Amino acid sequence: MEYEALAGVYERLEKESSKLGKTSIIADFIKRLSGEELEMAIHLLQGRVFPTWSDKEVGIATLLMVKAISSSTGFSAEDINRKFRDRGDLGLVVEELVEGRRQSTLFSRTLMIVRVFETLRKLADTEGKGSQSMKFRLVSELLNSASPKEAKYIVRTVLGELRIGVAEGIVRDAIAEAFFPTEGKKDVVNAVEWAFFMKGDYAEVAAIAKEKGLDALRKVSVEIGRPVQVLLAEKAPSLEKALETYDNLVLEFKYDGMRIQIHKKGERTWLYTRKLENVTRQFPDIVRMCKKGIKASNCIVEGEVIVMDSGGRPQPFQFLSQRIQRKYDIDDVAEKMPVQVNLFDVIHLGGEDLFGKRFGERREILEGMIKEERGIFQLARQLRTKDLKKAEAFYREALKSGHEGLIVKNLDSLYQPGRRVAGGWLKVKPTMENLDLVIIGGTWGTGKRAGWLGSLILGCRDNGGFLQCGMIGTGIKEKGEGVTFESLMKLLKPLIESENGSVVRIKPKVVVEVAYEEIQKSPNYDSGYALRFPRVVRIRFDRKAVDADALERIERLYGMQKGK
Repeated sequence: MEYEALAGVYERLEKESSKLGKTSIIADFIKRLSGEELEMAIHLLQGRVFPTWSDKEVGIATLLMVKAISSSTGFSAEDINRKFRDRGDLGLVVEELVEGRRQSTLFSRTLMIVRVFETLRKLADTEGKGSQSMKFRLVSELLNSASPKEAKYIVRTVLGELRIGVAEGIVRDAIAEAFFPTEGKKDVVNAVEWAFFMKGDYAEVAAIAKEKGLDALRKVSVEIGRPVQVLLAEKAPSLEKALETYDNLVLEFKYDGMRIQIHKKGERTWLYTRKLENVTRQFPDIVRMCKKGIKASNCIVEGEVIVMDSGGRPQPFQFLSQRIQRKYDIDDVAEKMPVQVNLFDVIHLGGEDLFGKRFGERREILEGMIKEERGIFQLARQLRTKDLKKAEAFYREALKSGHEGLIVKNLDSLYQPGRRVAGGWLKVKPTMENLDLVIIGGTWGTGKRAGWLGSLILGCRDNGGFLQCGMIGTGIKEKGEGVTFESLMKLLKPLIESENGSVVRIKPKVVVEVAYEEIQKSPNYDSGYALRFPRVVRIRFDRKAVDADALERIERLYGMQKGK
């Protein structure tokens, strides 16, 4: 099938605002595709060419894309960058430039879905010496053959900015509608979703649905080496309420680290994060621990990884993040930032999926297959009690030890991949007090946020000035009631003091109330601290900049949050 047809679907999806409308557009399109084209199209409709669990990336920077656009259209990089600054979307820029292309394209040919898909995969596989030149050539060849509309969506896909509003739930419902239109909707959607939880790839799920049918989707099972969507916890309003929720429960330390899913098959080990990212290469020390500490030959176990300091105390998540992002000198970093693995569940053992077993049974199985090395590779700390005083003492112990809080788990619950289940796990951790902070800078947005400050720099008071303590872009609506980008821009534009590229400096005048998950130490901001997952609650029109919270309060809250 021609890529032009897929570009037309993109265009319709971009204009359609309702989820049901988007679902129907995709369903009508994919039911006409062959097996190979179906899988490619499902990937491309999600703006990717690999499953979510793959660690491969297309790997094209904006600078190289501008160069490729210049080569294929004849317009200078200066012209392209100027238009990009105005429109905030290279896709729209290339669409306009291809329409008025200054040079004829020789040897151009009709673009097929297969060619576009395979070329984008080649981009990810092109590494080493001369790779940038090869990537430039591959992208230029696609753009040389592309119509204005095709060029727009090729550029957006390569840059990871497709912007057609297709979430995973829409793809799931479209597969159900396309291949099982006469079956019960809820039953079909559950079957499609189950297969996705096991495979982590809607492209493969769509192929199974088309070629093998509904029963095959229901029978999809775990495959070692392929990550499974993890069970998630809901937040409890209090420890007391959590204890009242379940009759048969256990308390576990809630570790502030990286959720890890460990797959072991013979001598091979794979490590995946909660987001299904493959981090095996970044943690060779954990791979060695697994070979020594997991007695079973074929299994999937879960746990939490934390970085420890020289005194055996947990370090903030940003230390772990450094290890996750590291590409070179990995063994040296592993030695400087040793990790501790805390295991709490097993979902597959010796060829059998354990989703049908109660958590209490799974924990007993896990205990029998792990050879612990205390402080390094161990089972998560537990306490079985419904006594509030004992639970509170255990909670205080967790916080004093530097952990986030507790997870209250129902011993009778089953493992439901990809779900937050009220009958399963409840997390209990301290509620952090909101902060009143000043907006002292920002960066210009792109795409739908072009012309707005897409990210805002927050500042706290210190000795008459203001120190950076984080950036924020969530909790702000594009339009409607409450805090919107439009309302903020009316306040902030007159206060812009200077600009350096896309970064602006703002006169400290607007105060906002900010909620967040945690305060972390951070060398990235001059306050020395950063807010984890900050979000705007409201604009404090009743506060002046001098009334904002000071660095001293952030330091005090940081000490309180983990009993320091």
